[in-house]
Parts: sequence; structure tokens; C-alpha cells
Amino acid sequence: MSEALPGERVEEKSVGDLVGMASQNISNLVRAEMDLAKMELKADAKKAAISSVMFTIAAVMGGIVVILLSISLAYGLIGLGVWHWAAFLIVAVVYVLLAGLLMFIAKRLIKKIEGGKRTRKTLKNDIATLRKRGDGTPELTV
Repeated sequence: MSEALPGERVEEKSVGDLVGMASQNISNLVRAEMDLAKMELKADAKKAAISSVMFTIAAVMGGIVVILLSISLAYGLIGLGVWHWAAFLIVAVVYVLLAGLLMFIAKRLIKKIEGGKRTRKTLKNDIATLRKRGDGTPELTV
């Protein structure tokens, strides 16, 4: 296939040459767009990886803070005159109650998940429509 040069007239090209040039230009455009998308995705993936590492470090530090605050709470209870074992037991019971509350809330939220109700309905309608067309019925509903 030939390419149009800057001084060349397009009218002098045959239809086959013009179609060949157009398909080559489309191929080059698609290839360039794919390369651009790859470069952008690589940059985004790098940013996402760095961000996830930072979130992980922050979560670990938050966990350490919760442990230290728990110990502080227990020693605060000891300072108020509660036995050592009872103070740490009270802190543990508070965390067990908090965990139970979070599990209860999560369970209620999970029960509210509908699971793509509208998608299932439209897929069933689409399949039914395709079956009708397969039987020779030219009726299509939108």
C-alpha cells in the first residue's frame, strides 16, 4: 500500500489505495490509543500500589494505637481502684461487645443486598426476546 505524500494529490489515488491508506491510518490510531492506555494504566497502577502500602502502614499504626489506648484504659481503671485482672477483663469485655455490635450491623447490611435484581430481570427479558426471535416471530421489544 502506498501512502499519500505531502505534495501528492489524493484524487490521483485509486479507491483500493485510498481504502488501504484509511485502514492503515485506523490501525495506527488504534495502536497509538492502546499504547497510551497502557502507559496511563501503568502510572495508575504504580500510584495505587504506593497508596495501598501507605494505607496498610496507617492501619498497622492504628492497630498499635488501639492496643496502647486499651492498656491505658486498663491502667486507668486500676488507678480508680479496680483489681488488675478485673480492669483488663473489663477492657476485653468492652471490645467483645463492640465486635458483637459491628457483626450485628454487618449482618443487617448483608441481608439488604439485592444481588442485581434489575440486571437479572433485564437478562431474563433479553433471553425471552431472543427465544421469540429464534421461533420465527419477528417481534422485538425495546
